[in-house]
Amino acid sequence: MHVDANGARPSTGRSLVLHPVLKSEALANGRDVEARLDEAVGLAAAIDLTIVHSEVVKLARLRPATLLGSGAVERFAKLVEAMEIGVVVVDAALSPVQQRNLERALKAKVIDRTGLILEIFGARARTREGQLQVELASLTYQRSRLVRSWTHLERQRGGFGFLGGPGESQLEMDRRLIGDRIVKLKGELDDVKRTRALHRRARKRVPYPIVALVGYTNAGKSTLFNRFTRSDVLAEDMLFATLDPTMRQVKLPSGRSVIMSDTVGFISELPTHLVAAFRATLEEVLEADVVVHVRDIAHPDSDAQKHDVEEVLRDLGLGGMVDAGDAGKLIEARNKIDLLDPEARAQVANEAERRPAAVALSAMTGEGCDRLLALIDRRLAQSREVVELSVDLADGAGIAWLYRHGEVLERRDDEHKAHIRVGLSDADRARFETRKPRVS
Repeated sequence: MHVDANGARPSTGRSLVLHPVLKSEALANGRDVEARLDEAVGLAAAIDLTIVHSEVVKLARLRPATLLGSGAVERFAKLVEAMEIGVVVVDAALSPVQQRNLERALKAKVIDRTGLILEIFGARARTREGQLQVELASLTYQRSRLVRSWTHLERQRGGFGFLGGPGESQLEMDRRLIGDRIVKLKGELDDVKRTRALHRRARKRVPYPIVALVGYTNAGKSTLFNRFTRSDVLAEDMLFATLDPTMRQVKLPSGRSVIMSDTVGFISELPTHLVAAFRATLEEVLEADVVVHVRDIAHPDSDAQKHDVEEVLRDLGLGGMVDAGDAGKLIEARNKIDLLDPEARAQVANEAERRPAAVALSAMTGEGCDRLLALIDRRLAQSREVVELSVDLADGAGIAWLYRHGEVLERRDDEHKAHIRVGLSDADRARFETRKPRVS
């Protein structure tokens, strides 16, 4: 079989997925290692790799040169050759040297967790901002992969002016070109963010509260979003199926309209530069009046996933919302109860019923979804302050809006105005006053 200059076979879609774990930490972090392996397999499947073998690799210690021990490397090299594997996914952060050494030893393309997530982000990003963020994170990652290891990177080139001065090495030029592109991307991202900020301000003038769906990736957010909005947002059994926020109008049981936002799924151990690059996709959460945390309650690591989501929310500056629990604007939607056995299902349902801000449901079958909408309705009705507003009688739409979004306690009409005593949240009053300045 042909191999390239680095000793690797031509890349095929046949893949080996490895989840390395230190024996001393296998149980210490409270996560099911087999569930973590399943997650890594899901990540690989998300970019259409065919997984022919997957394995948890327990390590006594991490090797600086290859991460894995020499015996494990030798065993996997034989497996790669025998099964004609083209891509080895290592569910860990590899140093550039470790990645290079493993590719040489295994004679296959090696991709680590960061590279794999970047591949997924690249395939899923749809908006201009999402695409820019992917490229920025990818270039930052690539820049760290530029190591003095291949002979073509040691070549000296005379400069043509725009490529660099005389004697600049290929490695130095690659680094500089990537650096220049990163600077340009950051400028473009700033422009896009300013545009999105304008859109956000425009949305604030729309008299609808915002409800944001958040949760661990593959928890069922998009399926729930589709059920409520009857839209065609991608909802596959696939990690990171949604990268860019999607927003739609939804009617609640009271007749009140809200804007519902479906956001990118969270994941554990997301590399720092990826968190920074993709935080902007979660800015909608900061603007939300209600945040619905969608959990895959049937997943063996459901509690650990909940912790990961809450940590990201804290990073966004929403620690107060998380700590407020049932008294705050956070609602917990315990999804996928249809996958539980009857006993576990009854237990989850009973626990949810005892909490004022939790609902057990199945986005797939629809069970419990009406209860979630009713709970969102009640949450928006809380914290209302009674105010007296005078609205022009000609402003029929404004008067109807107050009946729909507030609790009208008293109304008295004179020749020109309706004097309405109404319970409104601070956010709804601000929306109404922005919508119609003719209020006294």
